[in-house]
Amino acid sequence: MPRIDDYINARNLAVEKLSQEPFEVILKRSGFESPDKDTFRIPFLDRIYRVGFPRFEFEDVTEGKKEIPLQEQVLILHYMSAGKIPQATGHWISYREIPGAAFYYGAFLKRAVDPLKKVFGHNLSGFSQAAEKLNAKKIDNGDAALEIKVLPAVPLQLILWKADDEFPAEANILFDSTIGQILSPEDVAWLAGMVVYRLMALAH
Repeated sequence: MPRIDDYINARNLAVEKLSQEPFEVILKRSGFESPDKDTFRIPFLDRIYRVGFPRFEFEDVTEGKKEIPLQEQVLILHYMSAGKIPQATGHWISYREIPGAAFYYGAFLKRAVDPLKKVFGHNLSGFSQAAEKLNAKKIDNGDAALEIKVLPAVPLQLILWKADDEFPAEANILFDSTIGQILSPEDVAWLAGMVVYRLMALAH
């Protein structure tokens, strides 16, 4: 389990790398908007963050401002510092199909898939209602499924099969085939968990 020092170091390394690039290059690559010449506007799930260049300090500008977890900051910075961010292809893959993901598969299940089916396997309506707050798009799969664009080039799909008298609930999370070019397998596992836990929070 990463310690807080690990996140601080990861953040510092990402900021050091990004601060050496021109603002316009990062802006174009990431697909974010800019309200002015040195600020990124970053929608992330149900929040809006402003991130200044070149120090990359995060500010939550959503109503009811909240402290921004270091994990979220590191994930967004890693996305911004990807060497190349291709457009999504619409071809969906499982977590196991991401190059190098086998080592983190257990963590992915624990952080994302298991909580998804445990909390929403008996509550598909709560799943759908929480998803509306994230501007998710309903899709035709399983007993309930949605697609969320978490970052401009990073969509994911969450699929649920409800529990019944014979079978327990099941869940799956799919990613665009380009995800391995943008984020590391560890970051993808954290990303999926962030989405699921945000849905859980919004369902209460």
